[in-house]
Amino acid sequence: MSVPFSSATGSDVVVRFCPSPTGTPHVGLIRTALFNWAYARHHGGKMVFRIEDTDAARDSQESYEQLLEAMRWLGIDWDEGVETGGPHEPYRQSQRGEIYADLISRLTASGHLYESFATAEEIEARNREAGRDPRQGYDNFERELTAEQREAHRAEGRVPSLRLRVPDEDLSFDDLVRGEITFPAGSFSDFVVVRPNGAPLYTFVNPVDDALMGVTHVLRGEDLLSSTPRQIALYRALAEIGVVSAIPRFGHLPYVMGEGNKKLSKRDPQSNLFLLREAGFIPEGLLNYLSLLGWSIAPDRDVFTRDELIAAFDVEDVNPNPSRFDPKKAESINGDHVRMLEADDFAERLVPYLGQIFEGEPSEAQRALLAQAAPLVQERMQLIGQAEDMLGFLFLETEDIKHDPDAVAKLGDDVLAVLEGSRRALAELETFDTASIERVLREVLIDGLGLKPRLAFTPLRVAVTGRRVSPPLFESMELLGQSATLARIDRLASSV
Repeated sequence: MSVPFSSATGSDVVVRFCPSPTGTPHVGLIRTALFNWAYARHHGGKMVFRIEDTDAARDSQESYEQLLEAMRWLGIDWDEGVETGGPHEPYRQSQRGEIYADLISRLTASGHLYESFATAEEIEARNREAGRDPRQGYDNFERELTAEQREAHRAEGRVPSLRLRVPDEDLSFDDLVRGEITFPAGSFSDFVVVRPNGAPLYTFVNPVDDALMGVTHVLRGEDLLSSTPRQIALYRALAEIGVVSAIPRFGHLPYVMGEGNKKLSKRDPQSNLFLLREAGFIPEGLLNYLSLLGWSIAPDRDVFTRDELIAAFDVEDVNPNPSRFDPKKAESINGDHVRMLEADDFAERLVPYLGQIFEGEPSEAQRALLAQAAPLVQERMQLIGQAEDMLGFLFLETEDIKHDPDAVAKLGDDVLAVLEGSRRALAELETFDTASIERVLREVLIDGLGLKPRLAFTPLRVAVTGRRVSPPLFESMELLGQSATLARIDRLASSV
């Protein structure tokens, strides 16, 4: 029976994201979710989010909740699935046992599945006897076991697994990313889909769920490419018993590489989505960068919005070659999105990163000061995790400012003259605003002492912020106020 591949377009497109709840969400996994989501949204189709949770030893509720959090934080929404519901419930594999049992029964009755009693040792010995590579695997020799032979095996205490009868012909498909791919007849043998204990394997439940949920396009990592002909073979069997009428289109996404062009491991810190968030990536910036791992919107353009991504994305434009996660480029793109935020939104997003200084929720006064200060650093930030380094000094008491020892050591011979002259001039100001502060300091330090601006103002930066690099100095002094600024100058002067 010839079974066509899906021809679904537009709103008929259905994709799925089906992770296992093990470990922390990582860049490669979320990039797969993103490409599925972008493809569905581009076509006006649907995305199904289900969970492959049949590995009780490794699956965890914590990991499941982290997956939900990661998706929601990035704004990758889904139309049916866990937490959302839909017409194909349940969406957790561990709860679909009766569904699988029914299909196993039907496929066995139709002859597509058959009992296999051979052990791995027996299969290896059989290959040796035939002069084949012992690792070649099973050679389909139990396809036609008689009822008597099966009974004899059972009498020995053997419990069979179930194998799918694979078509004896080439299996080809047009990969949406890689083009035409053919697995020649005989390149893989009848494979186990149900263990002797009755538990169905991933090679069975994954395509069965896709079939029952009406998935039309399977976009997944290239590490799963070798299993695709098995899925096609199972789909043909499902079509012959009337479960489906078409096979999904497949698209295998390129690896994401890390340092040294090695595949980015889920244990690599730079692949951990929550560590990236902790460092100060914002959803808009990270979503933009992740979409560039194998795809581009235009040859000369890297920065774009979520809506522009949806409008432009097509999986057929994905590059099949591995892509590399470049932290510097990711931070640069994130910085572009930080600068695109509205001022109020930007200030609000800094709050969690100043939590240690606020010691909880900020007061109204702290929020007001942050709103004033945020525009001073928005153009300078790549990661909003830099908030404490850049703005923390504004919210500390004078005695809590820690002077960077390296910065203090490099202040030069004029430091006391700079601090004392600045203090006198600033103390005499009746209006302590940015323009007045800059005017008197330039008069005293540049015109009076003949210093270059860098040498003139660095001691004041260190006094006010504790660091050599800071937000604009005069504006920072205005925000601190006259008395706090003078107290900080005194404190540094007494220690150098």
